[in-house]
Amino acid sequence: MPVEYLKETPSQTAGPYVHIGTLPSHAGLPVRQNETLNVVEAPGEKIVVEGIVLDGSGAPVKDAMLELYQANAKGEVGDATIWARAGAVFETGEWRFDTIRPGALEWRGGKMQAPHLTLLIFARGINIHLHTRMYFPEDEAAQASDPALNRIEQIHRRRTLVAEKVKDGHYRFVIRLQGDQETVFFDM
Repeated sequence: MPVEYLKETPSQTAGPYVHIGTLPSHAGLPVRQNETLNVVEAPGEKIVVEGIVLDGSGAPVKDAMLELYQANAKGEVGDATIWARAGAVFETGEWRFDTIRPGALEWRGGKMQAPHLTLLIFARGINIHLHTRMYFPEDEAAQASDPALNRIEQIHRRRTLVAEKVKDGHYRFVIRLQGDQETVFFDM
């Protein structure tokens, strides 16, 4: 009897149920002990980062979930890495992190990276999370020599990674999945 092989099954996307397992309180389920939300408790300058994820037609991705990874205020990572998770508000697609302003951190070979947040985006229709960064508009000088930004060959696209300063300590970052102003995503 010939050996039959199973056919490969289609890949699964992250939604629409991603919130049930990763942010149950966001999905209306009881809060679990030690559930991580979008508030960071760490020493440093407190900031608010809010935004929205837009699809190719400009509509909000209302089931988006974001994870934040960042250096602490001194620019340290490793055991000092700050992590948080936020889900988009289902009615509007808006998300928010209450965190601290990160310090500049070292890149390979001793080069310094401008202060930034690393964001991972998960949503229905996205098979593998998207990885991007958010930089602060007041750090232009540091961004000019940032090794990650300088790897983006189309210089005009670098501005898709810079947040808008709403007011002191409050930033807005719009993530566009497709289109003319598509946010730069990293393959890391």
